This record gives sequence, C-alpha cells and structure tokens, in this order.
Amino acid sequence: MSRRFVSTGSPWETLAGYSRAVADGRWVFVSGTVGADPATGQLADGARAQAERSLDVIEAALTEAGATVTDVVRVRVYVPDHSDVVAVSEVVKRRLGAARAANTTICAPLAVAGAKVEIEVTALKPSPDRGD
Repeated sequence: MSRRFVSTGSPWETLAGYSRAVADGRWVFVSGTVGADPATGQLADGARAQAERSLDVIEAALTEAGATVTDVVRVRVYVPDHSDVVAVSEVVKRRLGAARAANTTICAPLAVAGAKVEIEVTALKPSPDRGD
C-alpha cells in the first residue's frame, strides 16, 4: 500500500509545508485543524462554531483518505481558554462519540491568532479481511 497525502489548500498547509492528512495502509493521520475555512482562512465565530468547522474539515479529509469518523481511534483537542472546554467537548462528543476513540484535551495557547480550538485525529480503517 502506498502513502497518500490529502490537502485542503489552506494557507497554513502552504506556510508550513504539511498535509491535512496522510493515509498509510489502514492508518489515517489528520493534522491539527483549527475552525477556519480552508479556502479563506476565516475563523468561525466562537469555540462551538470553530469546533464544528474543524470537524467538517477533518471529516472531509478522512473521507478523501477512504475513512470515516467511526474509524477514528485517537482524538487530541487543544483549547486555549479553559472556559471553552465544555462547549468544544459537547461538539466532539456529538460528532465523534460513536467512535468511542481515546481522547486527550489540553489547555494551551494555539499558533493561529483567534483560534479557540484545534483538533487532530488518527483513524484506523477496517481490515479488508474482516469484511467491514
């Protein structure tokens, strides 16, 4: 199986020279994703809306890499403001909860000014010999 790269064309991917996602065999690694429109870099308003947009971008990258949100096995959530953790966690639970993935939430500053959340995921696509 070959390594495959997924890009959204975001300004941050261009600036830092990375891929939104890398698929290698059954594994898909999705880079940290803030709640911005990939084409414009415009952040959504508020932590909840940014979490939704971040997960929209992540879900699209997973789909392009041949995976789904139910294939997610690891989630890392970075939130600068502790008071936004509950709102962001509610979005993550609603959007990714069916996967029952391992999750770590870290309160820390983010590199993108105005970003209220950054989410990264790792997915493991089903084994073809299992028939799922």
